[in-house]
Amino acid sequence: MARSTKRGGSSQGRARPRPKKRRGGGLLVLFAILVVWIGIAGCGFLLWAGRDLPDLSGLQTAERAPSVTYLDRYGELIGRRGDQQGRAMRINELPHYLPRAVIAVEDRKFYYHPGVDPFGIARAAIANARAGTVVQGGSTITQQLAKNLFLTNERTMKRKAQEAVLALQLERRFTKDEILELYLNSVYFGSGAWGVEAASRRYFGKSASEVSLGEAALLAGLLKAPSRYNPSSDVRRAEGRATVVLDVMVEAREITPDERDAAFASPIVVARAAGASSAYYFMDWLDVQLSELIGKVDRDLIVETTLDLNLQRAAEAALKAHLDTEAAEAGATQGAAVALDPAGGVMAMAGGRSYDQSQFNRISQARRQPGSSFKPFVYLTAVERGVRPGDRRMDAPVRIGDYAPGNYNDKYEGEITVRRAFEQSSNAVAVRLAQEAGIATVAKTARRMGITSPLRNEGALALGAQEVTPLELAAAYAPFANRGQGVFAHGVVRIRTPEGEVVYERRGSGPGRAMDPETWAVMTDLMRGVVRRGTGRRAAIEGRDIGGKTGTTDNFRDAWFAGFADGLTALVWVGNDDFKPMQKITGGTLPAEIWRDFVAPAPSFQVDPYAGYRPTAAPDPAAPEMDPVAEVEDQAPVQTAAEDDPLGALIARVAN
Repeated sequence: MARSTKRGGSSQGRARPRPKKRRGGGLLVLFAILVVWIGIAGCGFLLWAGRDLPDLSGLQTAERAPSVTYLDRYGELIGRRGDQQGRAMRINELPHYLPRAVIAVEDRKFYYHPGVDPFGIARAAIANARAGTVVQGGSTITQQLAKNLFLTNERTMKRKAQEAVLALQLERRFTKDEILELYLNSVYFGSGAWGVEAASRRYFGKSASEVSLGEAALLAGLLKAPSRYNPSSDVRRAEGRATVVLDVMVEAREITPDERDAAFASPIVVARAAGASSAYYFMDWLDVQLSELIGKVDRDLIVETTLDLNLQRAAEAALKAHLDTEAAEAGATQGAAVALDPAGGVMAMAGGRSYDQSQFNRISQARRQPGSSFKPFVYLTAVERGVRPGDRRMDAPVRIGDYAPGNYNDKYEGEITVRRAFEQSSNAVAVRLAQEAGIATVAKTARRMGITSPLRNEGALALGAQEVTPLELAAAYAPFANRGQGVFAHGVVRIRTPEGEVVYERRGSGPGRAMDPETWAVMTDLMRGVVRRGTGRRAAIEGRDIGGKTGTTDNFRDAWFAGFADGLTALVWVGNDDFKPMQKITGGTLPAEIWRDFVAPAPSFQVDPYAGYRPTAAPDPAAPEMDPVAEVEDQAPVQTAAEDDPLGALIARVAN
């Protein structure tokens, strides 16, 4: 039979088609492998983070809150925190709607998750990514409890992992109601009130067992931001937040619409505060440090601090006196003041004009541009590179690429001495000196002195255009007051039990010498000139060794005076929380005046760089009558050639 020659008649000799690869299957395998490795890495990270977690075996529900008593440096009582402010409450002692209000706004799935809510974390991450900032938190009530009881407030991956591990452990050890009980008795409600009982007595003058539905909603609303929604400082904002809580409770079917409407119709009477001292800012600052110093606070403690209550009262009085008068007319609504002893101990910390109105601590928490008060670090860098006060530089418009800063009021003097440029706060000369030394070198000097915030390598750094906290700026000024020694700002000297057992005692000093004696002598002489002849004349105090630097930022958003007085370092800031410009308030006007009144009663310190320091009685002269100073930063008289003090004379003063 003849072989067929038709195409397709036989498959002999033809290659069989290869099966198509299923590309989707390969991707699924890769994805599965990736998920497994991510899981392994995540478990490993959790194991690593959980190595040094605290033991939960001694934790009890509704336990008596330990008391913490704060004393100033002379043993005078500052205040107390803990059990004195309110006993621990059991869930069955509270009206049912109070814990339900907290659950509705803080963790609606509280009774259903195992301590960590992955869906809540994912939802918060998506919302934050869309907003470009943190607008939602993914922590459960159990996680918040773990952080409050055992961890610090640092924002690190390790801390978040530890928080999650502890939350899972808490869920295994306690019932949901016991966890909620612990949370309500330990969380901060603002105005110095820790725990729901203390908060109820603080805001309503009665026990938490007696609060109404509307009052419960107000308390629950505080947890998101205690200072922002504090009814003592902003009733309208607190009411708005309580309304949100009630609406959420209706949505979660915890209450009916009729119950919500009845709560709306019942007025809430907020108890008037007994004039909370601004020393509460200081205690708040130390509260968060105790766990870092000694771990969990599980017994009554007495904390001996560096605060000087007399100086604290002077800071409060100076802020109030000035901010309640001329500041209001010039559009300044806030101010803050801080003082450090020669070793960096905080002697006064007024974080705002009124703790009752706002618990936000502008000394330790606010981030503001220091303006010209950053210039001492520029001049320090220049002096260390050989520049002397009598050297001359051009006070004229300067341009560095696209950066072209101008002097205040666009006034220039031509060629002037470095001394006069510092006293009159010339922007042009400061930028020229920074360029000569190198911006990176100036940043390095500032960090060596005590600035801890990140500093970018850009020309505007010379004029203080990068944000810092007032506390770190004050600490960076301390070497000018104490003959060149770097400091760590601190507030705790010793922690002991009422029986006398010492739990913690501060030892050691600061980071070491920040500048040599010769450089210190030149810099402090320049800073004295600011007060004697320059922009800071209103800070002068008769009979005191005063030096410092003024600072004013663009559009008068910030005004500063920072300086030293007989070994003490002090700083005053004036501005607005919303960064709204003021009306020509410069560092040499209102801040310098507040600084003068604040520092006048402060003790003097005899500083010995080798033997430490000792306070002496503060002089009490009548405040000198100062010549009127125009509200500008550059109208002090021109110095003559006599301003050129020889370096040898300055060094002799150090030696003597």
